[in-house]
Amino acid sequence: MDKQEAEKRAKKLRKLIDYYRNLYHTYDKPEISDAAFDTLKNELEELELKWPELVIVDSPTQKVGGKPRREFKKVRHEAPMISLSDAFSERELLDWQKRLENYLGKKADSDFYCELKIDGLAIELVYEDGKFKLGATRGNGITGEEVTENLIMIEGIPKKLKVKSYKLKVREREIVIPKKLVVRGEVFIAKKEFERINKEQKKKEEKLYANPRNVAAGSIRQLDPEVVASRKMYFFAYDIVTDLGLEKHEEKHKLLKELGFPVNLNNKLAKNLKEAEEFRNYWEKYREKLDYEVDGVVIIVNRNKVFEAGGVAGKAPRAAVAYKFSPREATTIIRNVLVQVGRTGTLTPVAELEPVEVGGVTISHATLHNYDEIKRLGLKIGDTVIVSRAGDVIPKITRVLPELRTGKEKEFKMPMKCPVDGASVKVEGVLYRCTNKNCGARHREQLQHFVSRTAFDIRGLGQKVLDRFLDEGLIRDAADIFTLKAGNIAVLERFGERSAENIIKEIEEKKRVSLSKFLYALGILHVGEETAQLLAKRVIEQISNSKKQILNKFQISIKKVLDFFKDFSLEKLQEISDVGPKVAESIFEWWHDKKNADFLERLERNGVEVEVERELAEKGKFGGKTFVLTGTLQKMAREEAKEKIRSLGGEMSESISKKTDFVVAGEKPGSKYKKAKELGVKIVEEKEFLEMVG
Repeated sequence: MDKQEAEKRAKKLRKLIDYYRNLYHTYDKPEISDAAFDTLKNELEELELKWPELVIVDSPTQKVGGKPRREFKKVRHEAPMISLSDAFSERELLDWQKRLENYLGKKADSDFYCELKIDGLAIELVYEDGKFKLGATRGNGITGEEVTENLIMIEGIPKKLKVKSYKLKVREREIVIPKKLVVRGEVFIAKKEFERINKEQKKKEEKLYANPRNVAAGSIRQLDPEVVASRKMYFFAYDIVTDLGLEKHEEKHKLLKELGFPVNLNNKLAKNLKEAEEFRNYWEKYREKLDYEVDGVVIIVNRNKVFEAGGVAGKAPRAAVAYKFSPREATTIIRNVLVQVGRTGTLTPVAELEPVEVGGVTISHATLHNYDEIKRLGLKIGDTVIVSRAGDVIPKITRVLPELRTGKEKEFKMPMKCPVDGASVKVEGVLYRCTNKNCGARHREQLQHFVSRTAFDIRGLGQKVLDRFLDEGLIRDAADIFTLKAGNIAVLERFGERSAENIIKEIEEKKRVSLSKFLYALGILHVGEETAQLLAKRVIEQISNSKKQILNKFQISIKKVLDFFKDFSLEKLQEISDVGPKVAESIFEWWHDKKNADFLERLERNGVEVEVERELAEKGKFGGKTFVLTGTLQKMAREEAKEKIRSLGGEMSESISKKTDFVVAGEKPGSKYKKAKELGVKIVEEKEFLEMVG
C-alpha cells in the first residue's frame, strides 16, 4: 500500500470507526464486537504511525469515547480521562516501548505494573472530606455524565473512606489524604449475572445484550437507579488522580486498598517487558477461569515520574499500553476466492485472506460453504470482512464492511467448468457439482500419490487428513499443501495446536525432494517409479553434458525441469529405456499442458526445491547394469534394495527384456521369474544379492 492508498483507507476507517464508536459509547448499542472494532482501530493506528502526516485533529486515534447524553448533567473531569493505545502482538509491544524511549531520549528506567483489562465501564469517583460526593462516566474524556445516584447502588464503591491518612511501608512517611480525592476504576458485571439478565430479557421477549460491558454501561446510564439496584454489579479501582507524592503506580493500588477500595488482586509487578508479556500470555490462557470478562492486560510504566514525562500522544499516554488478547473476531481483507473440489466432486468457494490472528491462531483461509453464502454476505474479492471464531469453532466470515470499499473490488462467479478435470458443472440446489462421477475420487488419489512414501514422503497426511483439508477448503491441489499454516489446521476438530505444528514441520522438511521422486509424484500417466528414475537420469546427463563434467550434487529449478521436458520430442523420449510410444505420448502431453505448467509454477513459488542426488550422477560397480525385482525379500525391504542398486550405479526396470542384466528373486516370485528363465536372464537369489551389494 502506498501513501495515496493509505490516505484513502485512513479516511474511510475514521468515518466507520466514529460511527461504531458513537453507537458504542453514546447509546450502548454496538453493531460489531469489541474485538472487531479494536482491529479496525488498530489498523488506523498502524497507518498513522507509518505515515504521521496522515494524522488529523479529529481522528478517532486522537480523541476518547463518545458524546455525553443530553439526559445527564455534564461533569468536567479533574484531568482528562484519556484512553489507551492497543498492542496485539509482541512486535507491537516492542514498538510501543521503542516509541516511548525515543520520546524520552533514553531507556525507560522502570519496571512495569500489569493490570487485567476488565471489559466494563470506566468511571471517576470524587470524595470530599472522606465521603463519596460525585461519580461520572468517561464521556468524551473531558466531560462525562454525572451518574452519582446510580453508582451509590453499587456495593463495592465505598460511600466513605476507611482512613484519612496512611503510612506506606515502602516510604517511611505519612501520606495525608486531602480534602478532595479523585479515584478512577471500572464498573462491571460477572458472567453469571450477565447470563441471568439475558434470561430475563428472553422471558420478556426483549432484545438480548451483546456482552457484559453493554449491561454494565447500560445499567449505569439508566435514569432509574432502581435498575442498577436490581443488578449485581462490581467495581475495581485502578488509579488515584489526585497527586499524593507517590513514586510508583503500584503504591497507588496499595493505598486504594487501605482506603477501602476493592482492587484486583490478580494485578502484578513485572521487572521487565518479558515478564509483562508472560503475565499477558498466562491470563490469555486462563481467562475463562475468571468470573468476569477480560480482553487483555494494561502495562504501565511503574515509576510515576517516568509516566508523567512520557506525556500524551493523541488520546493515549505514551507510558501505558493495552496489550490485547487474541480477538475472537477480527477484520481482514479478501485476497481472492478460490474453488476447490471435494471428495464427492462438490465445488466449494474458499476465501483467501490477508493473514489475521483470531482466537489465538493465524488464519489465512475460510470456507464460504457455497455460492448462496457469498450472495447472502454480498461479498466481493478485495472486501474488508469480519472473521469470527468462538472457542474451538472453525473461523467463518460473518460480515462484509462495504463502507471500506475502494471501487476496485471484483464480483465472484462460480465456474461452470470443473477446475480439476474441465468437465461441465451442474447446479443441485445450493451445490455446484462436477458431472464427472470419478472426478472427486481421482482427485483424492492424485493427492495421496503425491504425498506417498515413494514420492514426497510427507508423513501425517493420510487419506482422512487430506479429505478433511479438501472438505474444509484448505487445499485445492498438491501445490496448496505447501501453503498450509498451523493456524488453519489447529482450528479443525480433533487436531489442535501440537498436531498442526507437527504437520507443518513435516511439510517444511519435505519441500526439498530428489528429481526422480519429484517426477514420480506428478502422477503422469504410465510413469512409474522406475520410469521416473530413467527420466531423471536423462535430465542429469543433459545437464552434465552441457557443463562438460559429471556433477556430484546440485539443485535444479522446477522451471528448468519444465524447459527440459518441453524440449524433448516424442522421438527423443522413446530413446529412453522402457519408454515406448504410448508412454512417450503421455509424458509429452503432460509437459505441454498449460494447467500443469501453472501447477509447477505454483509449486516453485510455494518453496518446493528439486535436488539431484549424488548417486544418480556417478558411476558405481553396477554402472550400466539393469535390475528387476520379483517376489518378497526377507532381509531387506524392496525400497531399500532399489536404493542400494541405484547407489551403486545400477538402473531399475519394471519389465524384463533381453537387455535386463539381473533379476533379483525373493520368496514367491511372479511371472517375471518365468520370463527371465525363458529369455536367459541371470537370476540372483536374495543371499547372493546381499553379497553383491555388500
